[in-house]
Amino acid sequence: MAHPAPPLLSGVSRFWRHAPVPSILLAMACSLPVGGCSFDLGSWGPDKEKPQQQAETKSTDNISARSVSDAQGYAAHGQVLARSGNNEEALAEFERALALDPYNVRALYGRGLIRQSEKEHQQAIEDFTAANGLSPQKAEPLLARANSYFALDKAKEAVADLDEAVQADPNSAQAWSSRGAAYERLGDKANASASYSRALALRPRDESARSGLARTGG
Repeated sequence: MAHPAPPLLSGVSRFWRHAPVPSILLAMACSLPVGGCSFDLGSWGPDKEKPQQQAETKSTDNISARSVSDAQGYAAHGQVLARSGNNEEALAEFERALALDPYNVRALYGRGLIRQSEKEHQQAIEDFTAANGLSPQKAEPLLARANSYFALDKAKEAVADLDEAVQADPNSAQAWSSRGAAYERLGDKANASASYSRALALRPRDESARSGLARTGG
């Protein structure tokens, strides 16, 4: 039996209320023109959380500090352009950043979102995977990758990412709501209900999670 698509979180266009769950996981919390997920990575500052192995690799690859700094500037400008809906120009900036520094997490993540919006999901997954590998403690690349996995009918991979996302950031209401929607789509009401409950505990006015909880028997 088909499961109804859970309604979106507040602030998202009514157009998306009729979209199936796979296409709304990222749109649930954001409504930007690219992929539905914000380019603002919060405390995820440039190069703050790169592992030691990456730093050593940079040294052997002879990536200069100047190149890394310039790459950060291109990536930041790309984010600004993407927020304004200038996806083509934003993509060019992300490409410039990655040409100078292949390990620039913001550029990888931003390029992934643009590729996702163009339905280039496999390429987007590669970017999100790289971004996640460089900063595994962040939920954003996992949430984004889950969206592309669902678009490719890889539900198990998507749910695995959402499980990991709530571990990476247990205080993310977005991650818990997305997880609830995913499990509801798969017919797992117990996990869906638990996820919606957690989202509501973090964000009591989340009407989407409240509705999801009612549908799943919570």
